[in-house]
Amino acid sequence: MTRSALLRALCGFLFLSSASAQQPNPPASAAAQPPNSASAAQEAQQPDNVVLPGDWAPELLDTILSSPNADARDSLLDAAFAAGPALVPQLEAALKDDRTAEFAAQSLAFIGGDKAFEILTSLMNDPRDLNLRRFFYGALGESRNAKATQVLLDVIARADAEPDRTVTEAAILALTVRSDLGLLPTLRETRKKLKDVVIRDDVDNAVEVIEARGHYLASPEGKEEGVSVERAVRTYFYPALKLTAPAPESASLAAKSPRPVKSAAAQPAPPKPDVSVEIRKVAFSPDKSRALAHVVFEDPTALANYDMVLQKQFGDWTIASVWLGVEMEKPEPATRPASAPEN
Repeated sequence: MTRSALLRALCGFLFLSSASAQQPNPPASAAAQPPNSASAAQEAQQPDNVVLPGDWAPELLDTILSSPNADARDSLLDAAFAAGPALVPQLEAALKDDRTAEFAAQSLAFIGGDKAFEILTSLMNDPRDLNLRRFFYGALGESRNAKATQVLLDVIARADAEPDRTVTEAAILALTVRSDLGLLPTLRETRKKLKDVVIRDDVDNAVEVIEARGHYLASPEGKEEGVSVERAVRTYFYPALKLTAPAPESASLAAKSPRPVKSAAAQPAPPKPDVSVEIRKVAFSPDKSRALAHVVFEDPTALANYDMVLQKQFGDWTIASVWLGVEMEKPEPATRPASAPEN
């Protein structure tokens, strides 16, 4: 598979729909004219696959991934995800180039499947200083078995000896995907032995969200957790949201209520919630059984971007893996200066 084939697989579909929409139909007279014999002969001499000299494909992908516009990176990840397992061989090859290795590893973790996971496993012995192990650990959260769980717990227990916090944080996030209350005793015990303050806080947060979500999913309301991508995403953030505000999909149910309601103009605007979860964009796998959601979580102090992979099983959507992106702290509100005392 040439680099030009990789480029077409990743980027071709981004332009196909817009190009077809913008391309005007040729006039009937032009369509009826025979092709120029000289140009036809020249085209016949051109090879089907022309590969430009140099490593232009990795350079192109690296330029897109390095763009200050986050939409460029997200669109490229969406393109790889939408291509699905057919792109795995090209992504395996892209792992060999330092410029595209991280993108390839993340795309493999998003796409999932046995072959992709096998390739991610090989990254445990990668000699480069790229810390690609975090993509293996992040994807491991999707494997709901005792061996995978123990691997993630061992990574957290070794946090003080791990030079890159993102590796440990990927393992912690992988465990938060699960709502297994049986993880809590081990996590609490591990937390006591850690010296890294940041990782200790991350473990505390993980314990809190696993416990709160586990109890919620055991309730009657929690049984509807996977009816949609949006509901599954909101349930992941349940400890922060507490589901006090109805999900947007409940609006259609309210519209069917036989009880009279006030007109839209008469109803006061609802106050903006202190905590919000917004799904900015969703991409689907070729068979529609897997989804990649770009999510923005916002509270009064900060804003965080997440990439969340969901898997559809038996008609329900479940969170497969969670990846924390850019975080931004909000500036503290300015305080009004105290007024001078009156004489």
